[in-house]
Amino acid sequence: MEKMTNSINWFEIPVLNFDRAKEFYSRIYDYEMTEMMMGSLRMGFLPMDADSQGVGGAIVQGDGFVPTALGTKVYLNGGNDLLTVLNRVIAAGGEIITPKTLITEEIGYYAVFEDTEGNHISLHSMG
Repeated sequence: MEKMTNSINWFEIPVLNFDRAKEFYSRIYDYEMTEMMMGSLRMGFLPMDADSQGVGGAIVQGDGFVPTALGTKVYLNGGNDLLTVLNRVIAAGGEIITPKTLITEEIGYYAVFEDTEGNHISLHSMG
């Protein structure tokens, strides 16, 4: 098997109320989310640096996209200190499930929040 830089290259977070979810993620990341239709799917793109060939993702509304607290877990980038993003969750309409927690000094920290759609999403940072 070829050596890959990342095991993930794209992820999609299912949403039922697109406008509410777009507002939530725009507020916690403090940016203006761009959106587009891809066939029958409405997609809103999370921050990423396309030039770095890093991992990207989107919120998605459409048939077959059902939010859940169960299933695959996604860890979003929390930047230098995930508290920057986590501290915006409640004001944006979400709920903190697990506060910032040290995994190990070598691995960093994580936290878990519930978004406005009922998804449980994690954050990760080294600080």
